[in-house]
Parts: sequence; structure tokens; C-alpha cells
Amino acid sequence: MHVETALMLGIPGMTLLLVAVGGYEIVQKRRGKRSGTPLAGTYVDEVTALFYGTKRMELEHRDSTSMMRDEEGDGAPGVDLDGRRIVLRREDL
Repeated sequence: MHVETALMLGIPGMTLLLVAVGGYEIVQKRRGKRSGTPLAGTYVDEVTALFYGTKRMELEHRDSTSMMRDEEGDGAPGVDLDGRRIVLRREDL
């Protein structure tokens, strides 16, 4: 009998806890005291990944791409987007 009660109150209780944590994080963010990934967002992602396998693959892909280095020279040679000009050199052709 106690197991049924725990399961019956588990999902609504966790939902209320999620709303409370999300509200707390919004207040902290407005005060400028909190930065980074919100705990409520991480919780929602993990619960969604529990029920949908594709969400787990998305989270793993997001983690792997965040670890990759972003090279400054990966763009096209001779293109200056800030100065809005293209410089062509003979060795680039």
C-alpha cells in the first residue's frame, strides 16, 4: 500500500519541485547571482532522455560538439567579414 502511494505522489511531487527550482533560478538570474546551465533545464533534459532515446543521442552529440575546438582559420581564405572585403592572393587560388 505504501508503494502505490509513493508512485501516485511521485510524479506530481517531482513536477512541483521542478517548478519551484525553476522559479528560484529565475529569481537568482534576475539578481545576477547565477550563470551557467540551469538545474531545471538539466533535469528536464534527463527526464526526457529517460523516455525518448533520441533525446539521449542529442545530449551526447551536444556534449561532444561542445568539446571540439573552434579554429580561427577554418573560414575561407582571404575573407574578412568584419571589414566586409575579400582579398585574393595568387597563392590562395
